[in-house]
Amino acid sequence: MSYPLVILLCVGLLHQTTRAVLMDKLADSKICGDAECSYVLSMATALDDFVAPDCRFINIKKGQMVYVYSKLIPEEGAGVFWSGSVYSERYVDQMGIIGYFPATVVKEMQKFMEETVQMPTANVDFYCD
Repeated sequence: MSYPLVILLCVGLLHQTTRAVLMDKLADSKICGDAECSYVLSMATALDDFVAPDCRFINIKKGQMVYVYSKLIPEEGAGVFWSGSVYSERYVDQMGIIGYFPATVVKEMQKFMEETVQMPTANVDFYCD
């Protein structure tokens, strides 16, 4: 194999792995426990399965525990989405991945933060790799 062909192959592979996309915003503001949205607002239990339509979202299985980090404030007529991560011994590979899900697929079981802050969403909130 010649060097130019190897270089072209490497550049092509690198180009494919760095194709990130800025997705449409789901809301212009959100509610968080702190300015970085790093504190868990609440713990919820999944009432139903949810399959992520794109990389902004997470997959949720019925019965999983979900840590809620932020709640998007919807526009008029838009859906209500929350941001969080799942916890389950059966789905360890998903733990720690934060993404959005419809608030309707979970039931809040325990609130950890009574005082919250409302802040604008940023473009990086809806960035897909």
